[in-house]
Amino acid sequence: MNGLIGKNIGMTKIFLENGEHVPCTLIQVGPCYIVQIKTIKNDGYSSIQLGIDDLKVIKTNKSLFSHFKKAGLSPKKKLFEFKMNKVSNFVLGDLIKIDIFKEGELVNVKGISKGKGFQGVIKRHNFSGVGEKTHGQHNRLRAPGSIGAGSDPSRVFKGKKMAGKMGKKNVTIKNLKILKIETDHNLMILKGSVPGNKNSYLMIQKKE
Repeated sequence: MNGLIGKNIGMTKIFLENGEHVPCTLIQVGPCYIVQIKTIKNDGYSSIQLGIDDLKVIKTNKSLFSHFKKAGLSPKKKLFEFKMNKVSNFVLGDLIKIDIFKEGELVNVKGISKGKGFQGVIKRHNFSGVGEKTHGQHNRLRAPGSIGAGSDPSRVFKGKKMAGKMGKKNVTIKNLKILKIETDHNLMILKGSVPGNKNSYLMIQKKE
């Protein structure tokens, strides 16, 4: 298996043996269950679908309940799909634990970034603003400025950097180092930060 589902517990810090202070993220990884096995013959590609954390039956619709029932599992809160070349060794309902990872290994972590709401161009696109308040600018210090020409082309080009909703996008952080693994508590300590809020789900994959 090349990856698992994890839950962001929060950030902390540790000191290495050489005394270096390292900011890191604590993640609860698995245990995950195999919910579906996709093959090239049936689906056109091969992958393993994993599920984590039990969900009440009353909160699951009939189609999803049948989906979990085929694997002999109770409904799960979160599902992620991991593409793999070989899936013949896996069995529906099998339990996958954190021991597939090793300390010192590099992983890629995918999640949904924090939503920032509606933001202006300075925060959203790192514009510098007008600067000092001169020439009667009044309250225009954080304004975007001109957004295009006048009568020609008489419109704003698509993709123009302007104010708008920020965050809440799929983000992948690559090459994060595993500093420590506690198999007894399914905990992993990663060097650096990961996308998303506390208790948000993450897709953790080994570096290819």
